[in-house]
Amino acid sequence: MREHQLENITVEQIINARFCVDGRSPVIKPFGGALAAADPSLLTPDLTPDGRWRLFCHTQLGVYMLASDDGVNFEKPVKVASRAMRPDINLVDGRYYLFYERTRPLPANALTLVNLAKWRSEIAVRTSTDLKNWSESRTVISFSQSIEKNGRGVSISNPFLFRENGKNRLYYSCGLTFIKDCGFCEPTYITYAESDYPDSGYVKAEKPVLSPDRGSEYFNLCSGCLKVYRLSDGYIGIQNGIYEKDGHSHSAILLLTSDDAKSFRFEKVLLEPGGAQWMNQYVYASHLVRCGGSLRLYFNARNVADMLRGRECIGFAEAAL
Repeated sequence: MREHQLENITVEQIINARFCVDGRSPVIKPFGGALAAADPSLLTPDLTPDGRWRLFCHTQLGVYMLASDDGVNFEKPVKVASRAMRPDINLVDGRYYLFYERTRPLPANALTLVNLAKWRSEIAVRTSTDLKNWSESRTVISFSQSIEKNGRGVSISNPFLFRENGKNRLYYSCGLTFIKDCGFCEPTYITYAESDYPDSGYVKAEKPVLSPDRGSEYFNLCSGCLKVYRLSDGYIGIQNGIYEKDGHSHSAILLLTSDDAKSFRFEKVLLEPGGAQWMNQYVYASHLVRCGGSLRLYFNARNVADMLRGRECIGFAEAAL
């Protein structure tokens, strides 16, 4: 599991780390006629059958897997799930678990953008032993709580598996907040569910771990997504908060710390939008991995808010340990 890569790193090291966007970014641009390549989730070479990198991401057409020798230059994408967004790939006891947000078919999703249908999604999983042959999709978490639904529909998204002491905790985003200048919704809350098994039996927490904070500079609109990591002396969360500033929406990547991986406090901003055109207005969902003597934070970014003009690409920032 990915936590093993970070178990010798301290919280203070992460707080003091300075992440700089690699000049080779973006490493993945939209492909296949899509407007976005988003939400990277990775397997480093030590976690794959052939010792190569794997990056999972989504476009409007589903979730794809891309292979690489160096985590920078990626080969042709291979589709691994339709009706799928926001993947999270894991290796647990020799089996790969690909969690993702499962949506309705594309035509139904498109109708939500013109207010002719309501959004509806859940979290599903597919498994594999070789990253080539995948099981059928099965539902892991579906609608049952009021925070997962509002007048725009039901949204259960952004899964992220965290394992500790034989327990599986699946963090996920839920709810829908309409972002006016984008013309689409982003997740409102972040919560979790726990189980003794990676792919079934999840029991939901009674209340969210993160909610929008109108007084916060960096997540005053909605909570985005959260990735949680165990370090040698504590826990960190990496969140992309969605916020309003000067009449426009933005997203930044934030570092949170925690003593129990359930209650989080803000520490610092890791990455803000700007500095390059492709990440001019938003830096979004991320995945932290170790690469030799450094850390890589893969993330997706968006140039402008407008739904039709905006493009989302994937790049990474690096910090020396």
